[in-house]
Amino acid sequence: MAKEQYLGTGRRKSSVARVRLTQGTGTITINGRDIEEYFGYETLKILVRSPFEIAERVGAYDVDVNVFGGGYTGQAGAIRHGIARALIQAEPELRTAVKRAGFLTRDSRMKERKKYGLKKARRAPQFSKR
Repeated sequence: MAKEQYLGTGRRKSSVARVRLTQGTGTITINGRDIEEYFGYETLKILVRSPFEIAERVGAYDVDVNVFGGGYTGQAGAIRHGIARALIQAEPELRTAVKRAGFLTRDSRMKERKKYGLKKARRAPQFSKR
């Protein structure tokens, strides 16, 4: 019999993460690589694992992630969002704890577009009196 799997899609900035949760030992695989190999910063690893910490399910599920777009911080946020969504699909009673931690809310902050006449979104050209 095939293992029960739970899917969750997470988004952050321009990153999209497709997360698959299966019963297991707590292995996290991102784009075919281990989390230790994929993320260089410890803070990003902690960010990715935080939904399990809140739900007290560390080591209960194996995570397989396909993530693309954006940078590593945005990808870590997208993975966290996807894990949280998949976790409440697996165990609906965890919803209140995960939601209270703010992991189910899609972070809508995006990079502001550059405007014409400016160097960046808000940075004006240097003013010269003479």
